[in-house]
Amino acid sequence: MAEFFANIPKIKYEGPQSTNPLAFKYYNPDEVIGGKTMKEQLRFALSWWHTMGGDGTDMFGCGTTDKTWGEASPEARAKAKVDAAFEIMDKLSIDYFCYHDRDISPEYGSLKETNEKFDELIDYIAEKMKADPSKKLLWGTAKCFDHPRYMHGAGTSPSADVFAYAAAQIKKAIDSTIKLGGKGYVFWGGREGYETLLNTNMGLELDNMARLMKMAVEYARSKGYDGDFYIEPKPKEPTKHQYDFDTATVIGFLRKYGLDKDFKMNIEANHATLAQHTFQHELRVARDNGFFGSIDANQGDPLLGWDTDQFPTNAYDATLCMYEVIKAGGFTNGGLNFDAKARRGSYTLDDIFYSYIAGMDTFALGLRAAYKLIEDGRVDKFVDDRYASWNTGIGKDIIDGKVGFEELEKYALEKGEVTDSLTSGRQEYLESVLNQIMFTL
Repeated sequence: MAEFFANIPKIKYEGPQSTNPLAFKYYNPDEVIGGKTMKEQLRFALSWWHTMGGDGTDMFGCGTTDKTWGEASPEARAKAKVDAAFEIMDKLSIDYFCYHDRDISPEYGSLKETNEKFDELIDYIAEKMKADPSKKLLWGTAKCFDHPRYMHGAGTSPSADVFAYAAAQIKKAIDSTIKLGGKGYVFWGGREGYETLLNTNMGLELDNMARLMKMAVEYARSKGYDGDFYIEPKPKEPTKHQYDFDTATVIGFLRKYGLDKDFKMNIEANHATLAQHTFQHELRVARDNGFFGSIDANQGDPLLGWDTDQFPTNAYDATLCMYEVIKAGGFTNGGLNFDAKARRGSYTLDDIFYSYIAGMDTFALGLRAAYKLIEDGRVDKFVDDRYASWNTGIGKDIIDGKVGFEELEKYALEKGEVTDSLTSGRQEYLESVLNQIMFTL
C-alpha cells in the first residue's frame, strides 16, 4: 500500500513555544483535564467529504487541489481514499471519521450496482478498522441532496417515488453505520424546504419528513442499533426556507411528531451564524432542552452570506463551545467532526495537516480555557447572583406555583415601583474576565 504523505511525520505535541508547523501547540492527547484526557474529551473526527473529496471547487471556479489520489477509475479512487484517510487519521492521532454514503463510493448505473460497490468499500473500511481498532465511525449519513432526483427534496419531495428512493438509500447508509459500529446517524436536510409557497404543500412535506425519520428509527432499532439519531440544523443551505432552520425549530418539529426520544442535535458553528445566532446559543438551546448530541466544528466568514466551512481558528468561540459541552456532561456518542475545508488557495495536500492542526489546537485551547472559566467561578457566580430573586420570596412562590395573577397584582400594588430590584448586567466586565482567563492560560 502506497504512503500518500511520506513527507509528513506523525504529529506530536511540542507546546505553545514551538514554531514547528507540523506540531501541536495546545493539543496534548494524553494530558488529563477535568479527569479525562484531551483525546477522550474532544473526540475529533475526520470528515470524509471535505478532506478526501473536496478539491476547492466553488460556485465561481473549478477545483485547485488534486484529490484523485493517483487513481483514474471511480472504484480505485474510492479505495485509495480509504487508505489515505486512515494514514491522515494515524498521523494526526484522530480516532473517528464521518461520511455521507456517496463520499465513500459514488453512484453507478443503478441503485443495485451502486449498493454493491458501496458494500465493497464498507467491507474494506471494516478490514482497516479491524487492523487498527483505535479507528471508529462517529456517524454516517446518506447524501440525499446533490443528485437531480433530490432537486425538490428527499423526504419532502412532491414525488412519492423520490421519497421511496431516499428511503432505500437511507436504509443502506444505516446498514453501513451499524456494520462499522457507528453510534450516530445524521439527517442532513439541505434540500428539505421550499422556495415559494405557491407550489408547496408545507403541511404534507413536514408530515412526510417525520414519516421518513420514524421509518429510519424503526428500521435501525429492529437491527439492534442503539446509538443516537441526529438532525443538523441549518438555514440557507441551499433552500430559501428550510424546515430545519435552527435548533429551536428542529426541537419543535421533533416534539410535534413524537421523535424527541430518539433524536438529538448535531450543531454546526457555521450554520448557527447563518441563522443569525451564535455557536454558543445553538449549543445552549440544545443543552437546556436535553438535545445536546454532537458538533460539526468549523467557522464561517461573517462578511459572506454562505456556508464557507472554514477550519475553526476562533479560540473565543471554541472556549464558549467547550463551556457548553462541559456543562452538558461531555460527549457520549457524539464528538467534534471537522466539517471544514482548507481554503481554495490552500491547495497542497500538506495543507490538510496544517488545517487540522490549527483546528485541533483551537479546540484544545477552548477546552483549557473553558475549564479555567468554570474553575474561576466568577461568571457562573455572577449569573447565580443575578437570578437570586427566584430562590426566595415572591420569585420562589412563582416557580413553586403558589401564586397567580391576583396574588401578583396584590404584591405589585404593595411593592410599588420595582426598578430598584434590578442590577447591572455588567457585560463588559464579564467579557474582560473571559479575556483575562484566555490570555493567562
